[in-house]
Amino acid sequence: MARGTPKKVCVVGAGMSGLAAARELRREGLGVTVMEQCGDVGGQWLYDPRIDADDLLGAKAPVKVHSSMYASVRLVSPRECMGFSDFQFVPRPGAAGRDARRFPVHREVYHYLKDFCAAFGLADAIRLNTKVVRVAMAAPPPRDACCGGGGYSNAKWLVRTRHVEPDGSEAGVAAEEVFDAVVVANGHYSQPRLPSIEGMAAWRRRQLHSHSYRVPDPFRDEVVVVVCCGESGLDIATELCGVAKEVHLTARSVEEAAMPAPMVSKMLSKHAGIRLRPQVDRLCEDGTVVFADGSRAAADSVIYCTGYTYSFPFLDTGGLVTVRDNRVGPLYEHTFPPALAPSLSFVGIPTRIFAPWFFEAQARWIALVLSGKKALPPEEEMLRAVQEDYRAREAAGVPVRHTHAIPAIDRKDICEFVYRHTDLPRMEDWKMELFTISFVNTMEDRETFRDRDDDSENVREGLRRWRRVSVAQYELR
Repeated sequence: MARGTPKKVCVVGAGMSGLAAARELRREGLGVTVMEQCGDVGGQWLYDPRIDADDLLGAKAPVKVHSSMYASVRLVSPRECMGFSDFQFVPRPGAAGRDARRFPVHREVYHYLKDFCAAFGLADAIRLNTKVVRVAMAAPPPRDACCGGGGYSNAKWLVRTRHVEPDGSEAGVAAEEVFDAVVVANGHYSQPRLPSIEGMAAWRRRQLHSHSYRVPDPFRDEVVVVVCCGESGLDIATELCGVAKEVHLTARSVEEAAMPAPMVSKMLSKHAGIRLRPQVDRLCEDGTVVFADGSRAAADSVIYCTGYTYSFPFLDTGGLVTVRDNRVGPLYEHTFPPALAPSLSFVGIPTRIFAPWFFEAQARWIALVLSGKKALPPEEEMLRAVQEDYRAREAAGVPVRHTHAIPAIDRKDICEFVYRHTDLPRMEDWKMELFTISFVNTMEDRETFRDRDDDSENVREGLRRWRRVSVAQYELR
């Protein structure tokens, strides 16, 4: 590369993590191109009413419809804890059609990300309706692990894309371009994780993953089994009980069904139309669903609310990065694959974190490394750190599939990552308190926690400062 020529960096995805990456890379003077398969920015927050009627389970990878958002989604985290460090998620003054509540509907997040994109002039870096179909090293250079970063730290990347029509079909001839680095930020709430249940393949009635659920109306007067009572399972079961004939919500075990958590018990007490069952044992060809305790239900539909798996069908690393049991690895600090760092990196892999603050920190770290202002340890040292993290999680009883749940061992790990790798402002104590209060309230009553007004004086004072300072972000731009 000629001296003074900025590195060309491709960012895959223009959702929350991709926009964070684009902004930080640009701040460091790097040449940024964001590839986004949809017709607008926002990622999962760009609601899409379409579903793939030919694959309601989302069994094929990649799924044809990226969005997994159902129409009624409201935030479960307070908006005050969900902003970028220098562009807070404050209600925009005077904007029509916005939701100023602490826990707004999903469209408010989409508007916020649009505002962020406009405020930092990112639109000209984003290629919409452009699907990445392959990312691979372009003529891999010889391995060289003598210095910081991985053996392929100087690799260049060939990125192949196709144009996407409004109906989701791909058109035209594939285009190819070479980049000095690639940042993968395609999210992890699109590819369904499906259970293995006896009889699934032979069951002829309707089966779908929550990825394909949008509104309750198609299930009117039906008997519906909702598999798994996590966040989406509770939401969907509650919504369905207003239209369905019967709703059977499954717990993880016979014991959990007999003695549900207080939050689930309170929900069941309010909705007589929902019956809590143990896990599904098998599906019968005549439509019968048999549960683990031997009880049965003649069901019309089964909805699997069983979460999602990391999926990078476009990425070819020759086996240097793999996904096994929902672990993307090896990744140093959930961000850099040691053999390929820093030419390949990931933003948005971690879960149970403060978003987009954590993604902003990952993006900031990547930008500083690619610009030469920070250095990574040698490949061997990064690999040792990854293995030490795996051993610590195993010793703490953390399942492999939760490798990227940052606070699985210690909640302080979320903040320590940010402070260790970046100069971002510290998370204010009143926000930490507000988040904790909201979580506790959710566990007490998932249907009413958003309407509670029990802020401490510390939180109230923090909110006053936050509103006063943050509203000015729209006046200054």
